[in-house]
Amino acid sequence: MSSIDELFDTLTRLQASKRLPPVEQWQPSHSGVIDITIDTGGLWYHEGKLIERQPLVDLFATILRVENGQYFLVTPAEKMAISVAEVPFIATDLDVRGDGVQTDLLFSTNVGDYIVADSEHAVYMVDGRPFIHIRNGLVARIHRNVFYRLIEVGVEEAGVLAVYSAGYRFELGAVT
Repeated sequence: MSSIDELFDTLTRLQASKRLPPVEQWQPSHSGVIDITIDTGGLWYHEGKLIERQPLVDLFATILRVENGQYFLVTPAEKMAISVAEVPFIATDLDVRGDGVQTDLLFSTNVGDYIVADSEHAVYMVDGRPFIHIRNGLVARIHRNVFYRLIEVGVEEAGVLAVYSAGYRFELGAVT
């Protein structure tokens, strides 16, 4: 087994073993607003001050839920609205296994998620900007350097640049 295969296996096992709380099932009676914001760079702030403890940010990310475009931190007891400038997560790294239509794309996010692009984790473009679905309507914007790596592994087909992962095709845009 090659080192890239070992990396893929290790990271996908890590993600599979990650126990996420069932926030979509929780319907707390108390709701409100908390002064937490996520900026366009994926940085989290509380009362205007950067949250510097990454484990705390990672924890908050596990209790994040989106409803009708509004973001909430949810526990069984409370549902608190927060402000998100664009999307809550950033895809910060990419590992590639295989090539052409036999490729697997493994994205890492700024909050410790490892996601293989597939039917449930689609890569898509909005106004020339790349995104990947993470879970339950939560999305990561693909960082510019990661997008350049995607372009490198892309396949031109009939004037369109596409990437493949887990047997699925994702279009990145027209080739000019």
